[in-house]
Amino acid sequence: MKVGILGGTFDPMHFGHLRSAEEIREELNLEKVYLIPSASPPHKTRSAVTPFHHRLTMVRLAVGDSSVLDVLDLEGKRPGLSYSIETVKEFHDLITPEPELFFILGLDAFLEIKTWKEYKNLFKYSHFVIIQRPSYRAEKLESFLLGLPVGVNKTDSPGVFSTPSGKTLLLMSPTLMDISSTHIREMVRQGKSIRFLVPESVRKYINQKGLFTSHASP
Repeated sequence: MKVGILGGTFDPMHFGHLRSAEEIREELNLEKVYLIPSASPPHKTRSAVTPFHHRLTMVRLAVGDSSVLDVLDLEGKRPGLSYSIETVKEFHDLITPEPELFFILGLDAFLEIKTWKEYKNLFKYSHFVIIQRPSYRAEKLESFLLGLPVGVNKTDSPGVFSTPSGKTLLLMSPTLMDISSTHIREMVRQGKSIRFLVPESVRKYINQKGLFTSHASP
């Protein structure tokens, strides 16, 4: 069974997240993509993050009744910081039979991978799908990949790299939408419309709970 996981703060979940998950799922013929909100992101300990239960609810609202996108509350049930290596290990224990796992993440996040806990072990558990950014030079990214101390090598297929564990790194370019959660939060603070940037169910929830304002519900 081939499945993907897409983690993130999702503060809030928007159409850019959803469209990337859908296109990658279709391109790689994945049975499902699991969205996993980060409960306590290690790289955002100094910045304010919306309480986890709100972010989890928004992801569930965004996915709705989709048969190919699902939501897992793995990190919300674990104490402490949310480390990807622990999530991946737990995912393998949870899904039977053991899945062929594709870890989907944006280029900006992948470029910080050397700061992740036990990052070298991640390449033993999962393939990586890296969402490229048009402004980032391809040769610079290739140099970064080949410089990782995990034995990454080029293959004959463009945008595909191999590792000694048999896992691959795939560079993909789904439809890029110029949408960011940071910008959405700022728009809400300014009283501007975020309609058509997020699913309508998410927009209504943000308004109902007063999220991203000084009147947010706990």
